[in-house]
Amino acid sequence: MGLNIASLTHLVVFAAAFIALFVAHHAADYLFQPDQMSGRKAGWDEKDAQGEVTHHHGWGANQLHAAIHSVAELAALGILAAAIHLPLTALGTIAAVAWNHITHSVIDRRWLVREWMTRTGSADFVNRGGMPLVDQSMHVVIGLFPAALLLTI
Repeated sequence: MGLNIASLTHLVVFAAAFIALFVAHHAADYLFQPDQMSGRKAGWDEKDAQGEVTHHHGWGANQLHAAIHSVAELAALGILAAAIHLPLTALGTIAAVAWNHITHSVIDRRWLVREWMTRTGSADFVNRGGMPLVDQSMHVVIGLFPAALLLTI
């Protein structure tokens, strides 16, 4: 099985899209995220007198942050498509941006990161400041890589 024009096209779309998504991700996470949003997006619980959770805060900041990611991704992909005539489909673009929005929202609530670190024997790494590194790794592995694959459809 050799590479043909169709598979080469998919490979180029995947590679170029991954780079565009990676750049958009870093712009949204570091250039366009104020401290207040960063501090609130993971949320916090409000408990009643019996200690029962009555309200979980932070979804507004979380969804605004994810929306900023979506806009940055659409802009990066649009620029890429216009600049080098990358053949992106509407379906692939919508699927990729939606996937990233959902996965970014969940990862940034931080419970998944903390759970992963605890279950893999890295709970102490949280105390040593490792959570942001695992967070970013999850964004790349769970969010960006599959999103770039979705852009090949």
